[in-house]
Amino acid sequence: MASLKFVQPVRQFATSSLRLKLVKPPVQVFGIAGRYATALYSAATKENKLDLVQKDLTALKGLMAKDVSFAQFIENPSLKRKDKETALVGVAQKMKYNNLVVNLLGALSENGRIQKISGVIDAFETIMSSHRGEVPCTVTTAKALDAATLKELQAALQLFLNKKEKLILETKVDPTIIGGMLVNIGDRFVDMSMATKIRTYTNLIKQAV
Repeated sequence: MASLKFVQPVRQFATSSLRLKLVKPPVQVFGIAGRYATALYSAATKENKLDLVQKDLTALKGLMAKDVSFAQFIENPSLKRKDKETALVGVAQKMKYNNLVVNLLGALSENGRIQKISGVIDAFETIMSSHRGEVPCTVTTAKALDAATLKELQAALQLFLNKKEKLILETKVDPTIIGGMLVNIGDRFVDMSMATKIRTYTNLIKQAV
């Protein structure tokens, strides 16, 4: 049976008294998967095992991507919860995953929510990225940026961050924006695309006619 140490916080997550006991994550994640990820982050923080837990979750994510039958087993709604719990906890123990990850799989299986495991892993990765001070940024341009322009852009984007934050930059190419760029950094979005400017000017002209 899944350890009560992990199962109970998840089951009673909504109660205000329990929330006071949880270690608050650096970023809020939502939904059922977010609740499990938050409870896991809290437990791992208290036991000083954040990096170890993330390592095991990454390995589990890779296993699901590599082993189709394993992924199908997790997604199969016709299997009994107890059978899934026994099998998944057994796999986790065989892989020598940390007890917190073992308990997570047991809790998800027991509660009939093991299909949420991918979402839980993604939510935990989001929390850990913020925990490390990483700020994701996606820049979309009509053409690929050369090295000099990219370096200049990184320096400019760094001004949005404080000294403890680290920019994680991803660039994309989308010819439909024509020119300029779209910037997603943290929770901010800036549209400097030529396509948007053209649409704006076109609408202004139509309104004036």
